[in-house]
Amino acid sequence: MSASFAIVGSGPSGMYAADALLKNFPDCQIDVFDKLPMPFGLIRYGVAPDHFKTKNTARQFSRTLDLDQVRYLGNVEIGRDLSVDELKDNYDAVLYATGMYNDRLLGIPGEGLPGVYGACAFVGWYNAHPDYRDIDPMLDGGNVAVIGIGNVALDVCRVLVKTRAEMQDTDIAAHALEAIEKMPIEEVHMFGRRGPVEAGFTPKELGEIFDLERCAVIVNPDQIPGEVTGDFEGREKGVKEKNLATLRELAAQDKPEKPVRLQFQFYASPVEILGSGRVEGIRLERTEVIDGKAVATGKTFDVPCCSVITAIGYYAGPPEGLPLRGATIENVYGRVRDNIYVVGWAKRGSTGTIPTNGPDSRSVVELLIEDISAGAIELGKPGGTAINTLLSSRNIRVVSREDVNTIRAAEVANAVDGHPWEKFTRIDDMLAVLD
Repeated sequence: MSASFAIVGSGPSGMYAADALLKNFPDCQIDVFDKLPMPFGLIRYGVAPDHFKTKNTARQFSRTLDLDQVRYLGNVEIGRDLSVDELKDNYDAVLYATGMYNDRLLGIPGEGLPGVYGACAFVGWYNAHPDYRDIDPMLDGGNVAVIGIGNVALDVCRVLVKTRAEMQDTDIAAHALEAIEKMPIEEVHMFGRRGPVEAGFTPKELGEIFDLERCAVIVNPDQIPGEVTGDFEGREKGVKEKNLATLRELAAQDKPEKPVRLQFQFYASPVEILGSGRVEGIRLERTEVIDGKAVATGKTFDVPCCSVITAIGYYAGPPEGLPLRGATIENVYGRVRDNIYVVGWAKRGSTGTIPTNGPDSRSVVELLIEDISAGAIELGKPGGTAINTLLSSRNIRVVSREDVNTIRAAEVANAVDGHPWEKFTRIDDMLAVLD
């Protein structure tokens, strides 16, 4: 008997799960749902525009969607167009790969001022995500503060300081490229509560900020420890050591006269966002790291800025019927309840790189196989046939794999100035291409 599976979310974790299911159930039928018309989630809307190699992962995922056993149902939101129970009742198993699209808050005074943006929203804005097309960030001053010392914070900083020429062959959204080009940028400050050893970025990301066309990178050598201390070992310790070595190189670089400066500031914890009616600055407190934790010193300082971008993590926002536990969907190693599973960030939190989702998704599929073998899941549910009837009765405009190709062809045709394509930023515009 052929098994039927539903995957909610077509980003990396969802597509890796589809590959794992196909490997173990070659004759199965898989329906991949996404609330947006266009697939691949973080690859399309989260990866930095100038990270070409990572974006090329979409080619592998495209081959999976092209298989006869796989069907794509875009523009279908679970919780709006279909319920959690309707999927559970009609598929042998359902895997949620919905990611984390809600920015964590700093929890400090002034956070509600205009000019404060979470990284999810800001990255979505420059990557043409329809939900964030209209945030219109305040980039009308000389200084921007970025809170966080991970890869996402580095991405935001790098995109802000690069020139139009440096972004020419990327797929950055045209509205964002124009806004960044017009910004009278002078300094971008990247603040971290802890030090370089505890930073979450990778040596590869750090290496990308050498030799920026208009930007000098400023690293205080006094903030770089002589060695990696703490409970790190193996590969993790090696990454930390490479980071310190790269930061030392950056600190020792000649600082030619360039109009923009990217300031690394460690041991600085935000305590208040300043302003009357909008962001005008940020107040931070000096910290020291004791046993891996940032401890306040009581010494504060202010930095003027026109906007603040926070890159301090995310939390999941699952549809009704899937409970949260902390920032993730409540689960035990990926099992949620009955025949429902969760993979990726929605399962484990916003950690790791895109490839990290591969083994994570495969481990959850192994649990699913165990449950089928143990008789906890019985095969034979109607799958897509019943779902088709529900969607048709509700007049939902489902975007198919063929429709995706049509939209992408239009985006390629819209490309200008050396960009590979110009992504549509509104769902209505995507659907208009089809209709």
